[in-house]
Amino acid sequence: MMGDSMQSTTQIPARSAAGLPQMEFTPTLGWPVGGVLAVLMILAAVACVFVYVRTKQAERDGHGAASDQTLWGCVRRTLICLMIAMMTLTPSVQQPTRTRAVNATDVVVATDVTGSMAVKDARYGTQDSVRRIDAAHAAIDDLTGLYPDASFSALRFGASASVDVPLTPDTQAVRDWAAHLEPEATALSAGSSLDAPIDQLLVHLKSIRTRRAHDTIVLYIITDGEQTSPKARRSFSSLRQYIDAAFVVGVGSSQGGKIPEITSQPKDPTDSQDGSGKGNESEHWVNDPTTGQPGISVMDKKSLESIADELSGKTVFTGPDSRLDKGDAVRRSRQWHINDTYKRHERLNPIVWPMAIVTAVLLCFELGAWIATSRRLI
Repeated sequence: MMGDSMQSTTQIPARSAAGLPQMEFTPTLGWPVGGVLAVLMILAAVACVFVYVRTKQAERDGHGAASDQTLWGCVRRTLICLMIAMMTLTPSVQQPTRTRAVNATDVVVATDVTGSMAVKDARYGTQDSVRRIDAAHAAIDDLTGLYPDASFSALRFGASASVDVPLTPDTQAVRDWAAHLEPEATALSAGSSLDAPIDQLLVHLKSIRTRRAHDTIVLYIITDGEQTSPKARRSFSSLRQYIDAAFVVGVGSSQGGKIPEITSQPKDPTDSQDGSGKGNESEHWVNDPTTGQPGISVMDKKSLESIADELSGKTVFTGPDSRLDKGDAVRRSRQWHINDTYKRHERLNPIVWPMAIVTAVLLCFELGAWIATSRRLI
């Protein structure tokens, strides 16, 4: 299981057409300073040779006093100057680096828990009608199978929004959360708006993107698309900067159904009369204030498509022949599995140590020659 992006590096020395390593000069002090120092040391090497030749020529012609300079001494000093010149130019070998980046997938699921999610008009892969919230349970269960190597985070929204499951690779924790998810009291859902999760999602998605910059973030919003608030809904487009893909999953039907009145939220999933965890749903229905008759809640496909468009995402409508683990939803999810990408970079490795060793040895010889000459003079 991979929660964070990982990188591994393989280095292979670059070689020329002849099979030899490619080398170039990259002065540590920069070309202006390094170039000047190299030229000065080369001139010093030339001066060593010139002085030795002139001195020996003068000795042969009888125009100068005898000198203790030797050919080995001249070669030694010349090599020291040339080695220092080479080190200032900093010869380097090109070494290509291949970086492997493993990008994990983070799936964020936002689920509607307004009172209309208790309507029993949804179908999820069968002809049997189930509550919309139960279709959401099944959809989330399938999601954990679609992304076997992903990390998941879960959020609920209704009158307000809250992150119930922080990002975790523990898919069982997400399934357990979904199994215990229930619609909120209908009194709380009055005047609810579909934009309720935006602020919480902005903070949460930004946090994931900051901590896992290389991960693929996929957002799923599961809702019936119904809004009862008279206020205009805010756009979801502000979330696009933090996600790589988005899916808006519609649950419910265009025929709709009556909304059961939910008096309160159970503290425990088994705190209902039948032990099913379906909350305190009464036999009464929520009335339409304009008619005084039980209101009919329908899945708003237009609203769902509008949200998907704002997220630059896709819509998936569940039904008798549609579920998240079959058909188009599976095909779309495959591209967001763990991805391996390789990038080739060129880096330069300075090769200075051989010249440093040669220079150190030559300096030791030079020191020995100086000590021997000093003793003779004493």
